[in-house]
Amino acid sequence: MDPLSVTASIIAVLQLSAKVLGYLNDVKGASKDRTQCALEMLSLCSLLYKLRDHVETGDVSQPWYTAARDLGVENGPLDQFKQALEALQAKMTYRGRLKKAGEALVWKFKKEEVASILDRIERLKTVVEIALQMDHFKLSQAIKDDTGFVRTHVTTVESGVATIQQDQADARYSKMVEWISPTDYPAQQSDIIGWREEGTVQWFLDAPEFATWLGEPNGNLFCPGMPGAGKTMVAAIAIDYLLNFLRKSSVGVAYVYCTYKTQEGQDVCGILAAIVKQLVQGRPLAAEPVEQLHKHHADRGTKPSLDETLGALKEVLLKYSTVYIVVDALDECQDSDGTRRQFLAKLRELQAGQDVRLMATSRFISEIDAEFKTAVRLEIRASDEDVRRFVVGQMCRLPRCVQQDPALQNMVEEKIAESVDGIFLLARLHIDSLLDKTTPKKVKTTLANLSKGLAALDNAYKNALQRIKGQLDGHYELAKKVLSWITYARRPLTTAELCCALAVELDEAELDPKNVPYVEDISSVCAGLIIVDQESAIVRFVHYTTQEYFERIGDTWNPGAQLHITSVCLTYLSFDVFKTGNCASNEEFEERLRENKFLDYAAKHWGEHAAMAEGEVRELACSYLSDIKRILRRAQDCILQHDSDCHWC
Repeated sequence: MDPLSVTASIIAVLQLSAKVLGYLNDVKGASKDRTQCALEMLSLCSLLYKLRDHVETGDVSQPWYTAARDLGVENGPLDQFKQALEALQAKMTYRGRLKKAGEALVWKFKKEEVASILDRIERLKTVVEIALQMDHFKLSQAIKDDTGFVRTHVTTVESGVATIQQDQADARYSKMVEWISPTDYPAQQSDIIGWREEGTVQWFLDAPEFATWLGEPNGNLFCPGMPGAGKTMVAAIAIDYLLNFLRKSSVGVAYVYCTYKTQEGQDVCGILAAIVKQLVQGRPLAAEPVEQLHKHHADRGTKPSLDETLGALKEVLLKYSTVYIVVDALDECQDSDGTRRQFLAKLRELQAGQDVRLMATSRFISEIDAEFKTAVRLEIRASDEDVRRFVVGQMCRLPRCVQQDPALQNMVEEKIAESVDGIFLLARLHIDSLLDKTTPKKVKTTLANLSKGLAALDNAYKNALQRIKGQLDGHYELAKKVLSWITYARRPLTTAELCCALAVELDEAELDPKNVPYVEDISSVCAGLIIVDQESAIVRFVHYTTQEYFERIGDTWNPGAQLHITSVCLTYLSFDVFKTGNCASNEEFEERLRENKFLDYAAKHWGEHAAMAEGEVRELACSYLSDIKRILRRAQDCILQHDSDCHWC
C-alpha cells in the first residue's frame, strides 16, 4: 500500500470523527460520558493530523513507511476504527432523524457502550503515538497486536451493527403500524382492567355461553345490560382472558372500545383499521398488506379507502386460523350516519371468509338486539358476589369511623349490595357518597336513604352535586368548570389540555404556569364523578350515564358554560406567543403544538362552542377575527395538518 492510501484512510477517519463530534456537541444529557468521549476523540484527531503530515512529507524509502502502510490495510487499525465509527454514526443518524421530527437529541448510550468506544479510541491512539516515534519495529508489533485484538472482537462488533440495524427496522415498522391507525385501545384496556377487584366477573368466564362462544367457529356472543351494569369491565376481563389464555401464534385477538365522545377513528374505516393494527402489532410476517398500503399512500399524504382497509384486513386474517374480536358499548357507536350498521355488515362479511368470532356488549336497544337475534346471548348484570367484593376492596377509602368498626363495615356491605339491583356503577357512587361522612350516625343515615334501580343513578348524581356545592367556594368553582369542560368538550380532553384550559385567565395575554392546577386537585373536587385514565391520560366521566345526566341539567345547572368555554378558547388563541408569525415547516408546527397543549383543541373547536353559546359571544368572536394576520395563523394551525374540522364563524 502506498502512502497516498494510508493518507486516504486517515482522512476518512478524520471526516467520520468530525461528524461524531458534531453529534456529541448537539446531544443533551449524560454530560460526563459525553464530555469524556469528545475529549478523547479530539485527542485522537490531533494525533492523526500529525501522522498525516509525517506520511505526506517523509521519505518513502525509509523502513518506517513499510510498517506505516500497514495502518491502512483492510481490517487494519484505521479500517477497523472506521467501521466502529460507521456503526456509531448509524445509531446517531437514527437519533438525528428523531431530532428533525421534533424530539430532543439525548444521550442514548449505555455505560458498556461508552466503555467500548473509549477503549477503541485508546487502542488507536496508542498505535498512532508509536507510529509518531518513527520506530518501525515497535510500530509493526503494535499493529499486529491491535489487529489481533480487533479480530477477536469482530463478532461483537457485527452483533452491535446488527442490533442497530434491527432497531432501525423496528422503528420503521412501528411508524408504519401507527400510520394505519392512531387509536390506542390497549391503553384503554390497561386503564379499565386496572380498576378490577381480584376475582370479579368470574361468573362470566365460567358461564357456558362464554365457553360455547370460545369454541364455536364464526360464533357470535351478544352481551346486553342495563346502563351501569358493568359491561365495559366484563368486556375488559374477557379481552384479558383471551390475551392471556389463548397464546397461540395462529389465534388473533382484537378489540374496540366504542366511546360516545370519540369521533376520530370511530367511523367504519377507522374501526377496521384499528383491528388491522392490533392484529399486525408484534407480527411483522402478517403486516405485508399494511406495508403495501403504506407504500401506496404514505408519500402522497393520503389514507386508505374503506375498501382498501377491508381488503387488507381480509389478507391479515388469512395469517390466523381464528380471530376473536370484542366490541364494547356498541350502542355508543355512531349510527345517525349508518356507521354501526355498516360496521356490523363488514364484520359479517369477514366471517363469511374466515373464522372470526365476535363478542359485543350493548345497552338494551331493539335495533342492536335485532342484529344479534341468532347469536348466543348472555345478559350482563352485577352479581351480588362481585358487588360485595368491590365494596370490601373500597373500605380503605372510607372514613376512620368505618375502618375501625367491623359492624359498621358489615352494614355498609349489606346496604350497598341490597341497593345496587344489578347496576354495578351504583356501588361505586354509593361508596363515594360515604367519603365525607365522618361519624357512624351520618354513615347510617346515608345508607338508610340509598335508592335503587335506574332512577337511583340520577339520585346519586344529584347527591354528588350537593356534596360538590357544599365544598369551599374555590373548590366548587373549580369542579363546576371541570364538569362543564368534560360535558361540552367536542372530544375527550387529555389532562394537559384540561389543565391548560382551566389555567387561562380571560384578561391576560399569556398562560401563567403558576396558575395551572394539579390533576389530583381536579379529581378530588368532583366527588368521584370523573376519572383519569393513567395510560391514555384522558379525563372523562365515570360513566356514559354521567355525561347524559349533565347534558340534561346543563342549561339550568351552568347556563353560561358554552360562553365561558368559547371565551377561554378565543383568549388562548390570542396569546402573544402566537403572534410571532406562521410556522415555516411541519416540524416547527408540531413543536408549537407540543409546547402549547391546548392549541389543537382551541383552534379546531372554538367555533362549535361559539355556535352553541348565547348571542353575546358574537361580538367577542368578531373582535378576535378582526386581525387578518391572526386569521391566517389560525388557518395554518388547522390546514397545515390537513384538518377539515376547523371552524371560523
